[in-house]
Amino acid sequence: MKHIIKVSRKALQNPEKAAVTARARTDFDHSPQVQKPTFSQEPPPLKVRLETVDEGSEGQRLDNFLIKVLKGVPKTHIYRLVRSGQVRVNKHRAAADTRLVLGDLVRIPPVRLSEKPTEPVESHGDGRNLTKPRDFEVLHEDEHLLVVNKPAGVAVHGGSGVSFGVIEQLRKSRPEARFLELVHRLDRDTSGVLVLAKKRSALTGLQNQFRDRETGKTYLALVKGHWSPALKVLDQPLHKYLLPDGERRVKVVAKGDPDGQPSLTLVKSVTHSAHGLAPTSLLEIALKTGRTHQIRVHLAHQGHPILGDDKYGDFDLNKALEKAGYKRMFLHALRLDCMHPANPIAMQFHAPVDPSLEAMQNHFLGAAQASTQRQKRTDPL
Repeated sequence: MKHIIKVSRKALQNPEKAAVTARARTDFDHSPQVQKPTFSQEPPPLKVRLETVDEGSEGQRLDNFLIKVLKGVPKTHIYRLVRSGQVRVNKHRAAADTRLVLGDLVRIPPVRLSEKPTEPVESHGDGRNLTKPRDFEVLHEDEHLLVVNKPAGVAVHGGSGVSFGVIEQLRKSRPEARFLELVHRLDRDTSGVLVLAKKRSALTGLQNQFRDRETGKTYLALVKGHWSPALKVLDQPLHKYLLPDGERRVKVVAKGDPDGQPSLTLVKSVTHSAHGLAPTSLLEIALKTGRTHQIRVHLAHQGHPILGDDKYGDFDLNKALEKAGYKRMFLHALRLDCMHPANPIAMQFHAPVDPSLEAMQNHFLGAAQASTQRQKRTDPL
């Protein structure tokens, strides 16, 4: 085979370089062609699934059960399967709002699931990975309930820029748990008693108690200033709104305001002190309603913001606290009273304060007075 090589004027001026270029092109033309391997892999055939309803799914709606089982399948497609009768419960057609019973047999037609997405990773600049399985201090556990002492700075669930919260980390540390759900919530910066249900029946039973205000929730807060012992009831309506950047805020509105939600907070002044960076009062607070940021907004509205509150607090005092080494809000879910969801037994869960709060108490109240108050906290409000 003849190879025609174009020679430029520069090549004619430098015949040695032209020869090297010609040899390189000729060698390249004779180099063996590498063929890419081809793979022929067909997806496995889809099959009908039969799922038996266990205790973790007992009482759940059919649509919610399918959304849980068919992760990655669009909800519109799931509802289409139900309406068309392709999903059966005990060999019969069923509506999306059908409540499942223990032992029900759910037929799920062949559905191709999307590939499992890679779990997001939330990490700090120092390389710490917060998505690892994590156990929290357990205050109580039985076959129905799990009660933990939530640390400050950890969200109860993922969302709003947080990949993993308490519930996700507990599920990862307990892969054998068939059911684990939050009964209620705490703010990210609030520590203390957090209740989770290990059965759906326990979840619905406890949530009914919270909704009907049959539970007792007691918090511990350290606030700026001298709280008047006569001020025991705070019942100002609250209104939730969004800042221009989308961040959530709550404010007190006038009674009768159509946007206001009825809110009731009971306050007991435990002690006050003039020690430390500013005069402070230690309060025990009972929530009778569970509005967003209720305690924080009610106390700030009275002129006594919680120490370390970065949304409704005294920002100058907060800066002084940070310089002194106190970097968290002093709000702690101290006690929770409820009835056991499976037995007519009154339960009380108590979460001890962590070292960071103890250090703040010692600074503002004095070590001796703070120790005395810790001994008294087992008394009811």
